[in-house]
Amino acid sequence: MTVFHRNEARQPLPEALRGGVIAIGNFDGVHRGHQSVLNRALEEARERGVPALVLTFEPHPRTVFRPDIPVFRLTPAPLKARILEGMGFSAVMEFPFDRTFAELSASAFIKTILLDWLHASHVVTGFDFHFGNGREGGPAFLMAAGGEHGFGVTLVDAFRDENASVISSSHIRALLAEGDVAQAAGLLGYRYTVEAEVIDGKKLGRTLGYPTANMQLPPEVELRNGIYAVKFRRPDGSVHNGVASFGKRPTVDSDGHALLETFVFDFNDSLYGEVCSVSFFGHLRDELKFDGLDPLVVQMKKDDEEARALLSGVKPLSIIDSKVAFAADSIPEG
Repeated sequence: MTVFHRNEARQPLPEALRGGVIAIGNFDGVHRGHQSVLNRALEEARERGVPALVLTFEPHPRTVFRPDIPVFRLTPAPLKARILEGMGFSAVMEFPFDRTFAELSASAFIKTILLDWLHASHVVTGFDFHFGNGREGGPAFLMAAGGEHGFGVTLVDAFRDENASVISSSHIRALLAEGDVAQAAGLLGYRYTVEAEVIDGKKLGRTLGYPTANMQLPPEVELRNGIYAVKFRRPDGSVHNGVASFGKRPTVDSDGHALLETFVFDFNDSLYGEVCSVSFFGHLRDELKFDGLDPLVVQMKKDDEEARALLSGVKPLSIIDSKVAFAADSIPEG
């Protein structure tokens, strides 16, 4: 996947990527609402025989304007790029969002980014997309600019779920804060997934018969503490079932920092130093404090059995889910 980062933003775009269809948006979560915009861009690109690109912005605008309120990112930039690759995009343009960019006029946005840099032939975005200093540029401005400069514009209406509700990243964040990963998956179109390096731990799980792969997630992650049935994916693409605990480990000594600890079923290899992903399939229970290690081990065995039962026979929700949470050779037939 070709990703153009901040330090490449002003470099000339390769000729092969010029003149493409550009989907514009932050797309945090790449949820089903976002996918309606993104799929329309892919359709337009196929019809025109040109590349399909995504123009997004890093970091999240709220990080710039309200650094005191961290944003619970559903899809940090690397994971977002991998999902977009799975959808079929040729490249992701991660344009730097800072106060200088925020002060750029709508006209300058059109000229310097869409025309001079991307050479856009067509733009696809949501019906309420605004851009430029003070949000001066809106749908009407974009349509008029397209007519003036010769690029097409498609505005996609809000996508609604089966309950006629508009899907939003904030709603999905709220569901994850409640531990409702199943309903969140229905809105995302794939299972909520995190990526992090496997780090060394206290190895208590190993002494209890449940060795875990430990990951330190960003502090702004607001997933509900508890026990989850998960799928664990290694960099080589192999996927393994498992059960994970996210929280502060109240039964044992805790340093106060939440940790994701995954017991990978039927697995003995070392994982230290690998950047792996964990996809959440079901919330089994909340985090509990036990009166000693013996009752903890009894409960861990129950969690193990329940997770295995939940994960048996699960299938991808979508092609995106198959790219994020499943290895290619693990997707069930049918």
